[in-house]
Amino acid sequence: MSALIVEAPGLFTTVQDLGREGFGPIGVSASGAADPMSLRIGNRLVGNSEGAAALEMTLVGGAFTFERAVVIAATGADFGPSLDGMALPMWTSIEIRAGQTLKFGHSRSGARAYLCVQGGIAVEPFLGSASTHVLSGLGGFEARALRKGDRVELGVANSLFRKRSLSAKAMENLKPRKMIRVTDGPQSDWSAESSWKTFCGNAFRVSEQSNRMGIRLEGPPISPNASREMITEGVSLGAIQVPPSGQPIILFVEQQTTGGYPKIANVISADLHSLGQLRPRDEIRFERVEMSEARSLLIQQEALLTSKEIIRE
Repeated sequence: MSALIVEAPGLFTTVQDLGREGFGPIGVSASGAADPMSLRIGNRLVGNSEGAAALEMTLVGGAFTFERAVVIAATGADFGPSLDGMALPMWTSIEIRAGQTLKFGHSRSGARAYLCVQGGIAVEPFLGSASTHVLSGLGGFEARALRKGDRVELGVANSLFRKRSLSAKAMENLKPRKMIRVTDGPQSDWSAESSWKTFCGNAFRVSEQSNRMGIRLEGPPISPNASREMITEGVSLGAIQVPPSGQPIILFVEQQTTGGYPKIANVISADLHSLGQLRPRDEIRFERVEMSEARSLLIQQEALLTSKEIIRE
């Protein structure tokens, strides 16, 4: 099989797909793309299935040389992609000849960029997924981030090249948010009204200690209820824990599957992709919504994502 050669790995580049759902009971979280929407759109642009494996780059992109002609699309944050020194557009399918080198630079917006290649990235699945779970050393390419000199095999291209790009309407409607919408968490009633006012009435800064396991926030502390204790229980993607320090932690794609801190809220599914584009020192706010609204927003988002209108040919 042909492959891409890693000339420079970037800061933190891994193979990711849409994750491995259903293994929480045995202690394995889903992992997968931090911004699944960008992955899904990128795969549509190159003619793959939405969940095909791609490369996820964080903050600083890499450089890759291709052994055969390929069709690629760069999505997510703008890392200034270029081909043999010539700037390339984002959110557009592009033909690359054998031997050409695709380079990405530092992030110009957001935290993560995706390189989708027609045919996908060919790695051995683990529990049905190609995603890399770095903290556990599972899946992906040798269960780790890419290194200089790696030869990463590509899947077989499944169609001829067709020029595609993301529509302006979709770009506007699907762009990451800094006002993150949340529903009440399992222990939301443990928090006094004053705690909710603190939580929804102030900005929180993303800590430099954040990673794919959890997004740690810094801001005015949310007072925990010292009179109540809980036993460890299962936790979900996007759950917002409040530890004794009062500084919230958003559980992210490589989360632990159980936790013992109260969860004041949970990020709605329609906003999870926005979490993947948060950089250290970014500021976010929270907006409390009802479950019915969260469900409606997800339905609207999925309708747009799966419509023919979002892709221009």
